[in-house]
Amino acid sequence: MVKLNKINKTNVSKYVRPSWDEYFIKIAALVSERSTCLRHHVGAIIVKDRRVVTTGYNGAAAGTKDCLELGCLRDELKIPSGERHEICRAIHAEQNAIIQAAKHGQDIEGGTMYCTHSPCIICAKMMVNAGIKRIVTYGNYPDVGGVKDLLKEAKIEFVKVEKPKSSIVFLD
Repeated sequence: MVKLNKINKTNVSKYVRPSWDEYFIKIAALVSERSTCLRHHVGAIIVKDRRVVTTGYNGAAAGTKDCLELGCLRDELKIPSGERHEICRAIHAEQNAIIQAAKHGQDIEGGTMYCTHSPCIICAKMMVNAGIKRIVTYGNYPDVGGVKDLLKEAKIEFVKVEKPKSSIVFLD
């Protein structure tokens, strides 16, 4: 029989469990570390019924050269953030999360998109058509295409949270 140690009540009282939004947005931030973009590291996850369905980060199409190899064409051309998306090699994190769900047959309708940055208009339209019902973010992206108006019209809840702490609490 295994003997369990008594719980140290001092440690337990100091620990604050993250909310579901804090938990999932922190996972999206971790996913962003896979990004190959030289401008923004963006991570996204789609959650349904408190379960991570899919993840995505911004980077070049699978099997093609990325900005880490070739440099940033948008920087070379001095294109401001939020403009001329077609010049960029990268697929946005939100797009990659939706693509991965489709590729693997995962139902995301009614799900929540957690993303480190607010969506561009292209990603927002994709989320509307994919049936995403809630978006949670902590970062800003230039709203050059009326993103917030589109989300409001589509009845998608948009939630802005604080940027998560870049640490992990380990209880030894």
